[in-house]
Amino acid sequence: MTEFPPLLLSRDRHLHGLNPNDLTKRIRSGALVRVRHGVYTDGPTWRALKPWEQYRLRVQAAAETFEKPTIFARQSSASVWGIPFIGLYHPVQALTLKNDGGRSRAGVRRHFAARADLKVVRLEGLLVTDRIRTVLDLAAFSPFTEAVVPLDHVLRPDLDRGLPALTKAELEAGIGSIYSAAAAQRIRAALAFADPASGSAGESWSRARIHAAGFEPPILQHRFSDTAGLVGYTDFYWKGSRVVGEFDGEEKYVKAELLKGRTASQTVVEEKNRENRIRALGNHVVRWDWVELAAAGTLERKLAAAGVARRRTRSAVLDAQNHL
Repeated sequence: MTEFPPLLLSRDRHLHGLNPNDLTKRIRSGALVRVRHGVYTDGPTWRALKPWEQYRLRVQAAAETFEKPTIFARQSSASVWGIPFIGLYHPVQALTLKNDGGRSRAGVRRHFAARADLKVVRLEGLLVTDRIRTVLDLAAFSPFTEAVVPLDHVLRPDLDRGLPALTKAELEAGIGSIYSAAAAQRIRAALAFADPASGSAGESWSRARIHAAGFEPPILQHRFSDTAGLVGYTDFYWKGSRVVGEFDGEEKYVKAELLKGRTASQTVVEEKNRENRIRALGNHVVRWDWVELAAAGTLERKLAAAGVARRRTRSAVLDAQNHL
């Protein structure tokens, strides 16, 4: 888990021997960065954080400025739980128990929540919605392709945090009467599609995008072997089209636990050799990364160019039968 830098509140500057001019000078020099109004942190450390880590620190900074205890929800709760979600520039999300339609100010968006069935957990010093409510809220209020990402994640054990996998039955039961009929329908559609076999947020988003684009469903984590033995497991495989799809997240090249004592360059070479062995078995290999996945239409064009088949629609089936 990430070690976050301490926060400096402007109201506490005198405890650090700083006056307003000192703060201004440090901000201009880059030694400090403003996380939100009245809250600062170490500049170099902030710039070294990933965007989702910076977002997590923004949630912490918001909590430091609130006079009353606040329940964080949706993406903000997910960031505390370590649940992945799509998007880098979400506002801080919190709940209000007053049915006044919610309100937003100072970079914080508030949503009404009834007290009934609301389960709140204190985690890392913050009040957040429990895991089930967090992912159900994301599924209810996110596009289908994005909603699948957190659902896939919680269907697997979270080994980093020592959390067990949730089941689809538990998630289904959590819907209850909290959501509108339309929101509940969106949740159930995403939940029906969710699959713990997706190995990462990038793979989950890719799989949902593949489905939404109308391609045949791929086999996940397909095992390949040749005369030399095990080649490895691929992210996606379309057996009929003989196409392998691989999502290239940066984690495999930088995370120590994935490098397993190898250098990043060694990992790249091994990945290339693995790909050559898969191609030698008569398969076409398509690769994409976060940038290509986020660019509208890029993944779809790559898969179409590789010959990945589209799902047969009912109208297409009927038309084929009429021509027999």
